Amino acid sequence: MDSIFNPLVGGLLIGLTATVYMLTIGKVIGISGILSQLLFSKERFLPFLFIAGLIIGGSAYGVFTEQTVPFPEVRSPWLLIISGLLVGYGTRLGGGCTSGHGVCGISRFSPRSIVATLTFMATAIITVAIVN
Repeated sequence: MDSIFNPLVGGLLIGLTATVYMLTIGKVIGISGILSQLLFSKERFLPFLFIAGLIIGGSAYGVFTEQTVPFPEVRSPWLLIISGLLVGYGTRLGGGCTSGHGVCGISRFSPRSIVATLTFMATAIITVAIVN
């Protein structure tokens, strides 16, 4: 039952959070945008709370449900730095990240978000196929 229940509850909570954020703050929720606000904006309190909630919520879930996550194989620090910079550039170029486009944009029937999400997913599938 947990294998069906956890993703269902997680998806509902993500949708609820996106809806509440839109209704209260008036902005589309997206992690890259919130992180950018935290780093570069004068308004840092709400972005800080959101990022802290992600970290605390994920950690609490792991503690209370006794989840274990295997560590991936060790990667080169340069590979991680270059990958992070490419992801940051891609989110800036695409005007948002998968959470903003995929969760909020598609639910608003935004053609730009639908194309962006399809591009993200196709790129991820091709990358995994090449790497594996």
